Amino acid sequence: MRREPVTSSNVAEIGYDADSRILEVVFKTGSVYQYFEVPRQIYEALMQASSIGGFINSNVKGQYRYARV
Repeated sequence: MRREPVTSSNVAEIGYDADSRILEVVFKTGSVYQYFEVPRQIYEALMQASSIGGFINSNVKGQYRYARV
């Protein structure tokens, strides 16, 4: 999965696979999480958010199944 660097105090990179609807978040701590069944519009809104971490906390965590990889 191709990832893009983002400007955030906690998040280093974001990746998204439209076919599998997997959102991948790489935190600056080195932890990598994959969130499943994430709609493309959530990914697009995330990439436009003024606060990447805030968007993840409000709109991704607790909303989608995930796995630490």
